Amino acid sequence: MSNPIEEYGLIGDGETAALVHQSGSIDWLCLPRFDSDACFAALLGMAENGFWKLAPVSPARTSRHYAKDTLVLEMEFETSSGAVRLTDFMPIRDMNPALIRIVTGLRGRVTMRSEMNLCFDYGSAHPWLDVHGDRAIARVGPDLAVLYSPLKLHRDGPTVVCEFDLSASEERAFALIYGCSSAPEPPAVDAADALSETLQHWRKWIGRFRKQTDWPDPVRRSLITLKAMIYRPTGGMIAAPTSSLPERSGSAYNWDYRYCWIRDAAFNLIALIDAGYQAEATQWRNWMLRAVAGDPEKMRILYRVDGSRRLEEWVADWLPGYRWIPPVRVGNAAASQRQLDIFGELLDSIHIGAQAGIERSSQEEEVLEGVVKHVEAVWRLPDNGLWELRGQPHHFVYSKVSAWVAIDRYIRHREVYGPHADANLGWMRRLRKTMHDEICQEGYVSGLGHFVEYFGGESLDASLLLLPLLGFLPIEDERIARTIDAVEKHLVVDGLVHRKKPQQQNPEGAFLACSCWLADCQLMQGRCEAARKTFERVLAVSNDLGLLAEEYDVNTKRFTGNFPQALSHVAVVRTALRFSGAVSERGDGRSNPSA
Repeated sequence: MSNPIEEYGLIGDGETAALVHQSGSIDWLCLPRFDSDACFAALLGMAENGFWKLAPVSPARTSRHYAKDTLVLEMEFETSSGAVRLTDFMPIRDMNPALIRIVTGLRGRVTMRSEMNLCFDYGSAHPWLDVHGDRAIARVGPDLAVLYSPLKLHRDGPTVVCEFDLSASEERAFALIYGCSSAPEPPAVDAADALSETLQHWRKWIGRFRKQTDWPDPVRRSLITLKAMIYRPTGGMIAAPTSSLPERSGSAYNWDYRYCWIRDAAFNLIALIDAGYQAEATQWRNWMLRAVAGDPEKMRILYRVDGSRRLEEWVADWLPGYRWIPPVRVGNAAASQRQLDIFGELLDSIHIGAQAGIERSSQEEEVLEGVVKHVEAVWRLPDNGLWELRGQPHHFVYSKVSAWVAIDRYIRHREVYGPHADANLGWMRRLRKTMHDEICQEGYVSGLGHFVEYFGGESLDASLLLLPLLGFLPIEDERIARTIDAVEKHLVVDGLVHRKKPQQQNPEGAFLACSCWLADCQLMQGRCEAARKTFERVLAVSNDLGLLAEEYDVNTKRFTGNFPQALSHVAVVRTALRFSGAVSERGDGRSNPSA
């Protein structure tokens, strides 16, 4: 069942999401939340681990697209006897999550078949099934799911099947509705009304985007994709709706991304502000403040969608993994790592939010104070870095720079919003200069002519592209120019940026967000043609629905890593808006307050 990642589309309701393959098979769905157990897990295993396929019985040519400006997915199947359209969507829920599939006859007559194999607990627990005419009821532990069908259903082992003929202008609607096994069965829904409301919901939301850009369609698709990954009840945004899609073949680089990272929260908040979505940015800021709460020094790297902190990592060893590349991980041990960069990213986003008019709060001010005190105490410690390495900690240059950003943004915030007589401000300015001097001394190797990944090392890292974007040094600074040159020479393959120099054997894919960062730097250097070429290279690897994974393997021409990836789409939005000058002021490398 391990189909290429790029052959999937995303549907969702703002609380969970499903991946739909171009064959008509839904191979991944977690209910009731993004970070709940999967009930369709064939993406990471086989058909027996859960799927729902609705497609013609005979071979068919397929095409697909999203209904304009929505997350409603439409696929057309054309067979030798006719054609049908399959419309897949998840209504914005009031109570129970629902997944609706509507089949409409377009031409001729087509025999269709619906096959559903529900398997909860990540494909390990088949439910007890009761099939009553046009209704199938599945129960296991706390979970209940009801399949409402327009026609009679029957069982084939654990699979619920319905086969029917469909002529032009005929329509059939199926609905899978989730509930609690100890509660009454959730009622059926009116599919036509639900579709109309869902279309209206997405079009109304994206209709608020009015910024000018040379790439309106990719930006709008990226914004819709990001909105689909924001957990509506809390405002927390997941990094991706999937787990354990490998970053490279033959490695254990398989991670669970169905959680909310402070880092991603900060990047996304800024992108939402730039795109004109201040209400969502405010909700996201509030989620961050609730997550950090009263102990900034105990801030976790990532949280569950409701803001809870327990993310113990374990392996679902009964699943063979995507394309038989184990392990399949649930949870993420990076939550307890030391990553110094999150403090700068948090304070940077709070400062930009305040500049954009997000109302400040007393908790926000206390968090600022707590974070800078903590950074002062820990900034000289090694950490696991932006890429959350699980080996020996290092003194990563980007981590140190981001710690400097925390102090810098605190100072800027206080200079604008007071109190101006803050007794610590003089000390903070001296600390900022000390940090800046030390980073430049230890992080830049004159013999190599560029900044390096970590103190004492010689390797390049694409995170260094963020130094001018964060205002650590001016874009005109020779050290920055040489570092950008080195990245272009050593980390770019086929127009896309890798996080590190690609290995000869089993290389990691190009990291798509890093490629956008390079385009940002090139644009800031005034190299507009090069920047446009780099950015459009990223857009060119989007799948036919405009979706991006975390990485792209330039050798196999395939996506790698979790999908769709929020950070990739955040970077697309930011870079596209940078071309039109619609980005938030972050220093942007034009001045150095430490100089």
